[in-house]
Amino acid sequence: MLTGISDAVLIYNPRAGRGGERRRHELEQAQQILHDAGIEAELQATTGPGAATELARRAVAQRRQLVIVSGGDGTINEVVNGLAGSQVPMAVLPAGTANVLGKELRLPWDIPAAARLIPQCSLRRVALGLAIPAEGPAAQRYFICLAGAGPDGIMVYKTSLAVKARLGILAYWLEGARQVFAYRFPPFRVISEGHEYEATGVVVGRTKSYGGPSNITTEADLFEDLFEVVASTTSNWLLNMQSLVAILFERHRRLKHLQFWKTRQVRLEPVAGHRVHAQVDGEYIGTLPVEYRIVPDALTLAVPPGVG
Repeated sequence: MLTGISDAVLIYNPRAGRGGERRRHELEQAQQILHDAGIEAELQATTGPGAATELARRAVAQRRQLVIVSGGDGTINEVVNGLAGSQVPMAVLPAGTANVLGKELRLPWDIPAAARLIPQCSLRRVALGLAIPAEGPAAQRYFICLAGAGPDGIMVYKTSLAVKARLGILAYWLEGARQVFAYRFPPFRVISEGHEYEATGVVVGRTKSYGGPSNITTEADLFEDLFEVVASTTSNWLLNMQSLVAILFERHRRLKHLQFWKTRQVRLEPVAGHRVHAQVDGEYIGTLPVEYRIVPDALTLAVPPGVG
């Protein structure tokens, strides 16, 4: 139970999901539900890329007791980057193109229903992932759900914001379908736990859920200070298509060209000048090289009853 918490901000993306007046009405309902539970939540709308991070940092500076975020994976990632390292808890009201964290926390895809769960949540400290691109400290980015490079990196890179806003998660599926025939699976090095692999695709998971109906890192645990990494070691088109089908039926752990392991750190390096794209929480972060690292005890998360 969230005892002693009465002062909150509710950061929301007005363009996420359905948006518009209907979204505003749902948020006002959530605000009333929280008020009735003794939590006063001030609505704060984002105004563009990076705004949610600044609003979260301001909430920390103002010593607010709770930050609630309503939006898709990108908005949640921005709030995570504003709260990382602080003691201010984060709660989630699912919305947006996709919401991997909402799925992992088994939240209802209904803002008022999810708001009713917030007062019943317990607070848990969790680890975050940290992406460290070659550009240096200024380019570092925390993530809470997943990261990757190769096919999912190019899919995020090629999906335009305008198409994403119009079509939602379907934009990713359409771009993914196009990349099935366009992508050439260039190799890159994966260095982790004293081992080195040559791979053509990597997913670095803190959550089981990947997005949509897919679960890829099925043994990842949000409450464990480890990643689960999945690496595809083949450039064969047919084998990679086999992987996609197997993932849909959660039978991909049987495939010999997929490697699975748990770790606190993994480094990805380009091979022979190939340009390989990378992403965190569905947001593009550039090209390899990049290192993904676990940062323990990095975020306080409001966890609904029965989860974790």
